[in-house]
Amino acid sequence: MAAPARALSRPSAEDLHRVIASVFDEAFYRAVYDDLPAEIDALWHYRVQGWREGRDPAPWFSTRSYTFENPDVKRLRLEPLFHYLTRGRDEGREVAPSINARAYYSAVAWSPQPWRPPSFGPAFESRVSAISEAESDAAIAREFDAAFYLAANPDVAASGMDPLVHFRRTGWLEGRDPTPGFSVRDYLDANPDIAVSGLNPFAHYVIAGRAEGRSPRHDLGPEFDVISRLRPVADRIDRAVRVGANLSTDPAERLIAALMALRPDLHITFSHDNYVEHSGGLQLCVRRESVRFAQLGRDHMHLYPAAWWPTVRRDGEPGALGVMLNGVNLGVFEPHAIRMALGRLPPGGRRSFAIHSLLGHAPDETADILEAAGLREGFFWLHDFASLCAGFHLQRNDVTDCGAPAPDSAACGVCLYGDQRARHTEAHRRLFERLSLTVAAPSQNTLDFWRTRTTITPPRAVVLPLARLVSAGPAPAIPGDRPLRVAFVGMPVPLKGWPVFSALARSFASDPRYAFLHLGGRPDPATPAAFHRVMATMERPQAMQDAVEALEIDVALIWPACRETFSFTAYEAAAGGAMVVTGPDSGNVASFAAQRGRGLVLDGEAALSHAFSTGEILSLHRHRRKPRRYRLAYSGMTGDLVGAGS
Repeated sequence: MAAPARALSRPSAEDLHRVIASVFDEAFYRAVYDDLPAEIDALWHYRVQGWREGRDPAPWFSTRSYTFENPDVKRLRLEPLFHYLTRGRDEGREVAPSINARAYYSAVAWSPQPWRPPSFGPAFESRVSAISEAESDAAIAREFDAAFYLAANPDVAASGMDPLVHFRRTGWLEGRDPTPGFSVRDYLDANPDIAVSGLNPFAHYVIAGRAEGRSPRHDLGPEFDVISRLRPVADRIDRAVRVGANLSTDPAERLIAALMALRPDLHITFSHDNYVEHSGGLQLCVRRESVRFAQLGRDHMHLYPAAWWPTVRRDGEPGALGVMLNGVNLGVFEPHAIRMALGRLPPGGRRSFAIHSLLGHAPDETADILEAAGLREGFFWLHDFASLCAGFHLQRNDVTDCGAPAPDSAACGVCLYGDQRARHTEAHRRLFERLSLTVAAPSQNTLDFWRTRTTITPPRAVVLPLARLVSAGPAPAIPGDRPLRVAFVGMPVPLKGWPVFSALARSFASDPRYAFLHLGGRPDPATPAAFHRVMATMERPQAMQDAVEALEIDVALIWPACRETFSFTAYEAAAGGAMVVTGPDSGNVASFAAQRGRGLVLDGEAALSHAFSTGEILSLHRHRRKPRRYRLAYSGMTGDLVGAGS
């Protein structure tokens, strides 16, 4: 029976190298393992990686046999040859020859002779280090891109810490990439032997992985990244249930007191989050609606799920709601407390409501809350397609536009949202049964599509664009000898088409005919595009269109992966004088770009690449088309529909 391993301490890299090198048989190792590239040092390969793969360092030593016979060594993940020479031999542990020894000796015309493992120096306590710190640091430093690392990690830049030190110590453990061409996550996913070794993956790639033909990142495209991160909708719901069940709520009396202090005229809205704390198109819409109702002399009460929910809720699922009054967060309340508080409102007064999103809400609960306030007739906004599917962007597995096929179709059967689709369609059907809802669509394209896919027949429907262009005269003349300026407008996320722009910028980065720019909230250093930080807010609604005009953007590539119901970015780009270029499945973006003087709708990504290769896209240069300037007049949302006289 094997003796137990004594307490071990970390050996120096020099001791590791010296001990193993004293008996390592390079001729044997290269003859037996002929997959080893000639440019890789055989001793280094064995010490860092080979022993983990069960490779033998010499004819007389079987790595697999030693670890099998000594489970304590295997459990502690100790390099077996070093352990034997420095501890195991003195503890009486036995070794077996390599299974490749006989074949090796036969091949070199030697006669196997009896042997004993060589003796080596005094034993000392140690724990194996897989790769020396000096080797790793030197390898990383040779190819590390500090400028890229700081741009990709603004928190590191703000801290003032040396980026190379940060990456070596913690960055790679957090999945941060050292260069645009190397993905820590991809490398570890593709090389489980390195993942379990504890080695810095970039150091391994530079020292050995590249020579072995290992890829620094996968070439499966952005769709693979999305799919690899998908979680079943049921798991997301379970998480929401657990979080919701642990929420603490405020007493109803607090809400009652706040409501009693309001004016008799009240507008109530529902959405999926706190529109003040979160940013986005829908959130800006609710803010503009609140401002418009304030102008109409009405207070504004907003209800949203206090804990994030991926779908609509069902009866019995926990659903405390956050309550905001006139833009101020009042607290978290149980739905029955909100019903009770609204039921205490004095009769009379002008009241209205709009449902901007049912995510995180239950249909009967929502109707009960509104009926407590004496409301049944209101508005339901089509900001997305949650009324058709739990995958409210209508992307099969968050990757491909699905067009909302029949629920019993094979297409739904292969989508992770398929088994949750009924949850949404039934919930919205129930909502329309309980309430008299006018469907408000931000575009005709959205309303037409929704009507062809839903079984709901609303009593009324109306189209109200979220913004419209108002002419402000011709734009300044632009020289014709500068490159075509092509911009991506918005956050660099797959849903908004960033992978298409990024690939285009990489393909034509060296083409003098084009200059690529990114106008948005955060950069992507891996894409060769000049970044300009631009964020449109309620306080600065014209920020994006002003930047498009100031930077003289010729083309705004707006190529979303989903059907946009409106697209503020398309209107902002056009207002700044740019032409919108998009694909055929972009919803209202395509409808907008198809209008005369607004942009260009291409058949697909191949057509996009062709337009740039041939130079056809150059016809959209400002110098050639002499664009006009516009200002954006934003909608007051439901406030415009209700009107001042209601």
